[in-house]
Amino acid sequence: VKAVVLDPRNDFSVDQILREKDVQSLIQLCVTRLLDTTNPSLSTIKMQVYFDMNYANRAELLSEQHRVLEGKLAPVLRDITDSRPRVQEDMESLYRKIVSYVLLSSGLGSPTDIEVVREVTAALQSVFPQTEMVTFNTLSKKNKEQQLKNLAKLVTGIRLYNKECRTGGSSIDDLPAILREAIPSATRAVDEGLSTCHTLAHQYTALLEAMQEDQDRYSQLSSFKLKEALFNVRQYEAFLCILLSDAITSAQEVEKGNVQFASTVEQLKNTVQNKVAVDTKEVFPLFVALSNLWTGFQDEILLLSFLTNMINSLQQFSEIQSECFPEEVLTSLLEGVLVKSDEERIRETMGTRVNVSDFKNQEWLFPETTDNFDQLLIQYHGFCAHAIGVKGLTLPGNPAIGILKHREKYYVFSSKEAAYNFAEDPDKFIQLNVERAKEHTELIQLLELRHQFDYLVPYAQARNADKRCTKSLPMCDSSTQTDTHILPPTLVTSYEWNEWELRRKAIRLANLRRRLTHSMQTDLSHMRRANSTQVYLPKDVCTQTKRDSSSNVPRPQVFLEGLRGGSSPTTRVVKVDLTRAADET
Repeated sequence: VKAVVLDPRNDFSVDQILREKDVQSLIQLCVTRLLDTTNPSLSTIKMQVYFDMNYANRAELLSEQHRVLEGKLAPVLRDITDSRPRVQEDMESLYRKIVSYVLLSSGLGSPTDIEVVREVTAALQSVFPQTEMVTFNTLSKKNKEQQLKNLAKLVTGIRLYNKECRTGGSSIDDLPAILREAIPSATRAVDEGLSTCHTLAHQYTALLEAMQEDQDRYSQLSSFKLKEALFNVRQYEAFLCILLSDAITSAQEVEKGNVQFASTVEQLKNTVQNKVAVDTKEVFPLFVALSNLWTGFQDEILLLSFLTNMINSLQQFSEIQSECFPEEVLTSLLEGVLVKSDEERIRETMGTRVNVSDFKNQEWLFPETTDNFDQLLIQYHGFCAHAIGVKGLTLPGNPAIGILKHREKYYVFSSKEAAYNFAEDPDKFIQLNVERAKEHTELIQLLELRHQFDYLVPYAQARNADKRCTKSLPMCDSSTQTDTHILPPTLVTSYEWNEWELRRKAIRLANLRRRLTHSMQTDLSHMRRANSTQVYLPKDVCTQTKRDSSSNVPRPQVFLEGLRGGSSPTTRVVKVDLTRAADET
């Protein structure tokens, strides 16, 4: 309905209430357009609706999957946490339920497989024996849930470690090997689809340019819906690029996960090393890390399945290309037409750029002079802002020519001439692009123009057909929160702001100076007070000091001869050292 109403060729006014005759005409036009299965425009709109309703990014998809898994496990978890076993049989039954919960939460094996159940039970008993059930039952419900989640991760990590050591885990699929084969296969499928899209887009663009240059060719090709086919291909290409980006992200996450998984397993092997007992503080975090990494592999399997389904489902919306333009028909139409790829068009304009001095009131940005140039949000999905409205073509813009900044938005162009023409009156060409989107409604999403069409629905409260409906103003809810007290409170309890209260306190203090306190004791009250004294009991204290030690060294023996003098006038003293060496003692 919006597509038909927006199309100016149908003479509907968005600002007026529709009369009965207009409603019948609108219904007829909508039905006619819905039944026109040969129109690529209808397939493009179906493709856009399907993608909007089914696509979700990584975070949203994984969050929803985890929420669904928790919902499925909630009854089992509730049954365990609410249970109050009294006898030994109830304890054993509760333990079996814990085994089932651990197995279901990990997703590694079937609960009906006896070998898998035995393996999970053995792994659980190694970290949570049945003797711990008494302590488990005394925990609160929240603590029980937390311990069950921790046990599930520990058991999963133990099973994965046993699988790597070839001592168990035979029922666990080799997810890294599956991903190594599946991700390149999905990437090749997307690349093949993109290659086909590029080829068709280049051919359609060449035919449309030839129509505008040659009148004879225009009369020959006017019956073909080339523009609608071009927009269909461009939209399919845009969606495939989104899916390819997700596939590349998955490949990077898997590669990083493989490295971390191998490193954790090697660290575990070095820690355990066939020991009979190991410290839980060392190995438990490694088992949990293994479980988390394997959960990442399971998430990537889910994402890859989702991407594969999206790729296969989107393909049906591009099949109209082969119906409208069979290969032999397209080959005959392209005779004598020069087909240029998007890369060739960009290379042709690499040497040209806008001269900033030619524009006084316009701001131009260039790659070498702009920070974060690649992160600029380019309008019209990166297509030339001039060619869309003037030619009805989606030509790739070349940022090297220059990016025009107009009203905080950025525009690129396919040639220097297109940039100059657009810069002369940007608002005129922007409105021209909006009018082009009204004629071809699929351009609203392809060129990201939804903000331009917020007023599609007129007011229903208008009482007559002549009453105009004004455009609704964009509004949003906002809130701001500030700290009540930024600095810590510094309250002075003795402060008084009232002057009379201060005077009363001064008078009270002055009167106290002239007052005396008397006390007396009588024979009856003598020794009647209840006294109590609290002391610290003596405690034994001991102190350890350094111990005494000694060593035995030889006593020095030094003799001096000739101190008393002799017959000669000069005294000669001879020193003799008879001290024994230390190593002789």
